[in-house]
Amino acid sequence: MLKWRLIGSIAIVLPLCGLSWLDFHYNFGRPGIWFLPLVLTLAVLAAEEVLNLLRAKQLRPIGWSCHVGTFLVLLGAALPIWWPFASVPDQADQAKWTLFALAFGAILAILGEMRRYEKPGQSMIHLGLTIFAIFYVGGLLSFVTRLRVVVQGDPDANAYGMLALLSMIVVVKISDIGAFFVGSALGRTKLVPRLSPGKTVEGTLGGLAASCLGSYVMFMWVAPWMLGRPLESIPLGWLLFALLVSPAGMLGDLAESMFKRDMETKDSSTWLIGLGGILDVLDSMLLGAPVALMCWETGIIGPGR
Repeated sequence: MLKWRLIGSIAIVLPLCGLSWLDFHYNFGRPGIWFLPLVLTLAVLAAEEVLNLLRAKQLRPIGWSCHVGTFLVLLGAALPIWWPFASVPDQADQAKWTLFALAFGAILAILGEMRRYEKPGQSMIHLGLTIFAIFYVGGLLSFVTRLRVVVQGDPDANAYGMLALLSMIVVVKISDIGAFFVGSALGRTKLVPRLSPGKTVEGTLGGLAASCLGSYVMFMWVAPWMLGRPLESIPLGWLLFALLVSPAGMLGDLAESMFKRDMETKDSSTWLIGLGGILDVLDSMLLGAPVALMCWETGIIGPGR
């Protein structure tokens, strides 16, 4: 099992490193232009996994509404990346377009249910599940996109954006790794056995410690290398960043465990060798990204507002 986890992880990390290098050095003044196709592809696959989980319990939200709504939300959040006539707006304007897209996704879901309505009993359930899927995948994944353009109007905006994105990924994923290895070696006390029997308190603490180390490396070593100067932040901002983002990522992991357990399914899919499905990889980032963006926006880490 560990062997396949390592193989699957390497298969993800190496292309991601190459894509990061490409997006940092050759983005044509549009940070995120190389990441956007990947994010859109992941969103489509993740939305399909959510639909498959629901179908396992004979729940049938309308697939096209879910996919189109998710796609529109991400395009709205990434408007400054792909729209050639748009300058990159501040975060408030980006949030506005994301909200517009979420509202339009809800409209599509309502229209879809109206179109196929036949008898009472299921429409409200399916409508709620469709809107939830759009928000869970598209809405939360939009924060990952927005991290790439978190700082604007600064000569180092490209470096800040790449640092914001990669630091979030490093913190939540090294937390997963630390929790896995510490839990495997020392885990005795179950954390939430009804949701995820394999997770332990000792593993959680190990993951939190690992995330602090990852955050320190990213903000105290990598950031000065990328910016050519120390990163601005409040005292021990890197530590507070880890202590906020890592637990959010853990909650994301537990949330997906709850969804799968409720649907009586082991993995969201088998797309990735040793790792399960796309949602199994994205789950911690879906909740970690909003908290990471909040840290940057409030000046906990990065240039103050």
